[in-house]
Amino acid sequence: MLTNPDEREDRMPEKRLARVLLLPELELLRAHRNSGALEVEARKTSEMEVCPKCATPSTKVYDHRWVTLRDEPLQRKVVVLRIRKRRFSCATCKRPFTEPVGGVRKGYRTTERYRKALMWGHENFSDLKRVRRFFHCSAGLIYGVVYEQLERRRRTRLYPWPSRIGIDEHFFRHEKGLYRRSFVTVIVDHKNRRLMEVVNGKQSAQLERDLDYIPGRENVQWVALDMCDPYKNFAQRFFPNARLVADKFHVLRLVTPALNRYLRQVVTNREALPLRQKLLRNRRSLKPVWRTRLSKWLDTQPALRELYELKEALHRFYRIRGHGRAKRAFVRLTDAMAHSRLPEVQKLRRTLMRWRKEVLNYFVSRLTNARTEGFNGKAKLVKRRGYGYRSFENYRLQLLNACR
Repeated sequence: MLTNPDEREDRMPEKRLARVLLLPELELLRAHRNSGALEVEARKTSEMEVCPKCATPSTKVYDHRWVTLRDEPLQRKVVVLRIRKRRFSCATCKRPFTEPVGGVRKGYRTTERYRKALMWGHENFSDLKRVRRFFHCSAGLIYGVVYEQLERRRRTRLYPWPSRIGIDEHFFRHEKGLYRRSFVTVIVDHKNRRLMEVVNGKQSAQLERDLDYIPGRENVQWVALDMCDPYKNFAQRFFPNARLVADKFHVLRLVTPALNRYLRQVVTNREALPLRQKLLRNRRSLKPVWRTRLSKWLDTQPALRELYELKEALHRFYRIRGHGRAKRAFVRLTDAMAHSRLPEVQKLRRTLMRWRKEVLNYFVSRLTNARTEGFNGKAKLVKRRGYGYRSFENYRLQLLNACR
């Protein structure tokens, strides 16, 4: 049995309804249904308010006005808040002002919890059309709220540059009318295992301009990147203390285009197709019977054998432990390539010599861009779920939120 008057008052239906529906400092006046929506009328209970211009407290009320707000739905029913706001007169600046309401930003006609509910719908429904039907609002409001909330979340995750990062690019979209493809660059924090930033384009000047707001560039000690000259130039200028590492996967795949080109000239029947598949695999993963068949077939193709042996030599090179051993093995490998008559081998040798320092840095840091490639896979899912994006800024916010 309740003996305290305050406890009995809290058990009243109006008090319980007020705690659920109302914002802080509001007092329930009336609640009724209007055209299928739940309309709640309330007023603020504060004794005085502070002038937003001169910060002077004021208790002089000279007028009232009704403000209508959209609030979070209750049991899938539309909730409308009608607040009777007071107009105060400031004695210092001689100007009137309207009292603010907690949970509602100035000039907005929706509460913050309603906007957060729209964000929840965006994350849990399959498309924004279902969100619009559930919350009974326009598509423009949903788009504005969603990307505003994504930007606010992004700003809560800002921090200085870490010690290890990865740089890579992926396809964004086809430029309309220009018949060319545009790419975006992703910056991955290897230390904290998260996507740090997304930049439109892959030019070094664009990267420097868009990443200049992040502090602590001197903290970066290692940068993993593919063998792309714009990324190399950017990292050398932008990170003064960083050592660059050429990604292992991109080095190993350098010989693959030449192998495929020669294979298309040689493999013309279906019997040799399995051999082509085994040729592109690592020899250590093949069974002995396939190694024997592959060796006999390559005896009849000297150019293919040379490219195949070069591919296997690169794989053996990356199985070496220690920077000194790798350095000596790199010299032996490039010296052997210098005697080749194939133009593809000579081109590959020039590329390796130009990236010699970055390739050997792998044996010091053991850093690869595998995590960056994983985030590129998530980027494909984000684009597929959104059926493509026209705006890069919207795509950037969606991708940063998906890979946080």
